Amino acid sequence: MTDSQNPGRVAVITGASSGIGAATARALAADGYRVALLARRLDRIEALATDIGGGAIAIQADVTDRSQLIAAAKRVKDELGGTDVLVNNAGAMLLGPFSSALYQDYRTMIEANLLGAITTTEVFLDQLKDGGGDIVNLSSVAGRTASQGNGVYAATKWGINGWSESLRQELLPGIRVTVIEPGVVDTELPTHITDDATREVIQGLYDVATVKAEDVAEVIAFALSRPRHLVLNEILLRPSDQLL
Repeated sequence: MTDSQNPGRVAVITGASSGIGAATARALAADGYRVALLARRLDRIEALATDIGGGAIAIQADVTDRSQLIAAAKRVKDELGGTDVLVNNAGAMLLGPFSSALYQDYRTMIEANLLGAITTTEVFLDQLKDGGGDIVNLSSVAGRTASQGNGVYAATKWGINGWSESLRQELLPGIRVTVIEPGVVDTELPTHITDDATREVIQGLYDVATVKAEDVAEVIAFALSRPRHLVLNEILLRPSDQLL
């Protein structure tokens, strides 16, 4: 896709400081979008915005803080004219056995993965409704299949899937809703796991079977590039050698 095919289109991407978020920002910028990069780590998104160019802006915002999201939405409106695409990518994968020792990890995942996406969408929805837009929600294979040690993470992703389907129906016909469900992706998520034994097991899995963040970003860009009369509502992707 060339720049002329997306004149003035604006994409807001949460969790844009690394991984799928950063890769998606690059992919959409290459497709002619002006991108607003939202993340907590301001230094990273400022560097990414400078590297991307083309009117990209960096906005420090935590998706668990509604006041920061409101301020971010105002900046996007004032500086870029509004939002055409929202990519809800921010999240955490703090796996481990279900116990009180990981209580804070569970709370972090619920607030970031599920409530963060819901709140971000609520705050940006009026902008998306101006002429129609796209919402892309990052779920996971874990939104379809739960296993030992990922119960709360899976619960957040199952929640994303259910909420997205309801949202899809409610926002017809003007706004398209797409859910992306990746398997193992080469990102920094495993390094954040606080349970040592779980982190070692998961890192071993990631060392064997992964797709690149850029692969997921290409899929997102492809879904967004479809003509407005067509929507790819749900996309499941895995490394070719991932079993579950």
